[in-house]
Amino acid sequence: MSTAVTRTAGPDHLWTVDEHLEDILATVRPLDPIELQLLDAQGCVLVEDITVPVSLPPFDNSSMDGYAVRVTDVAGASEEYPAVLTVIGDVAAGQAESLHVGPGETARIMTGAPLPPGAEAVVPVEWTDGGLGEGPVTGMRARSQSPEGAGGHVHVYRSAEARAHVRAQGSDVKAGDRALEAGTVLGPPQIALLAAIGRGTVRVRPRPRVVVMSTGSELVQPDEQLGNGQIYDSNSFALTAAARDAGAIAYRVGAVADDAETLRSTIEDQLVRADLMVTTGGVSVGAYDVVKEALSSVGDEDEEGAGIDFRKLAMQPGKPQGFGSIGPDHIPLLALPGNPVSSYVSFELFVRPAIRTLMGLDDVHRPRTRATLTADKALTSPKGRRQFLRGTYADGAVTPVGGAGSHLVAALALADALIVVPENVESVEPGTEVDVVLLG
Repeated sequence: MSTAVTRTAGPDHLWTVDEHLEDILATVRPLDPIELQLLDAQGCVLVEDITVPVSLPPFDNSSMDGYAVRVTDVAGASEEYPAVLTVIGDVAAGQAESLHVGPGETARIMTGAPLPPGAEAVVPVEWTDGGLGEGPVTGMRARSQSPEGAGGHVHVYRSAEARAHVRAQGSDVKAGDRALEAGTVLGPPQIALLAAIGRGTVRVRPRPRVVVMSTGSELVQPDEQLGNGQIYDSNSFALTAAARDAGAIAYRVGAVADDAETLRSTIEDQLVRADLMVTTGGVSVGAYDVVKEALSSVGDEDEEGAGIDFRKLAMQPGKPQGFGSIGPDHIPLLALPGNPVSSYVSFELFVRPAIRTLMGLDDVHRPRTRATLTADKALTSPKGRRQFLRGTYADGAVTPVGGAGSHLVAALALADALIVVPENVESVEPGTEVDVVLLG
């Protein structure tokens, strides 16, 4: 799932966003394929083309409740001069016994039932008297409630062309056709198709298991009482939800206090259920930045160069980042900053592509577009940093929401896009065309 990270940069190197992302994607590898039952494969990526073994539908069948007829027997039929046919029985969906419709005969047929031999078309029951002799009916009576049963005669008031109201064998897909291509993400329609062609299992790359862990002694779980200096833990909820949105099976670990030994122990306990680990908080240069303290010296015993590398990136928000692998299985770990906006932007730029890579997808990034900046004043950006501002996008225009502060959760909740200001740009005037990352 991962290999050791190659680090050629010195400790004072200021990484670009692209360098950091390239390092992550060069390290993370797609998960090995497994065979799964259909419902367990939902959200997974196919690793093989699926060929149709049997045509859909597998036989000619009726698209209506009505009567299976020969075209010549109903030619010229009208309400004034109806065709009168002898009803020889019922043809129901799933019925094994087959009737043969001869001259002057018809069979009641239900939606989805196979077209009986001799019949060429289906006339809807609304075009008949339903065998009751009282003019056009609006529906077909159940056999048990119909006094004539499936016998007697029926008056047909309209003619029908050949193959009218008949679903042809193979009109959906034909045997030998390619139903789904490798690389397809299996959603409900794809699972329906697999079931319809008789596939009970399918070979896929599993959804990656992502463990999300927040750090900080100041963090309190929602529904608990806040004390002095405490805040609610929103990051672990946001990132767990984001991981699930990206396609992962995500597990949230409650906030870990600022103690390096406790954090190391918690991470070791969680490795058994992780294909990727994400921490948030404790990666800057403060005295209590516990993630950096706990993991800077951690390496994989059997792989030289592995471990966690803490970096400074030329971006805002999200300058402090950590990345590497941990444990005997070299589980990738991304250490994100603790400010809510910083952690979320970092997730979108780095963690989401890693998750999509583990899934085996070719396109791992959020879609991007160009948009016209709509704002009351020019946007400012620090020189040498690539800035990502929250915004709302619609009809080719993007409008900033909130300020540049990395703690503004309320503004983040309103945003559906990130406005990208390049490293060499310090001011963006309203009306300027900018790059936009679409989040939803």
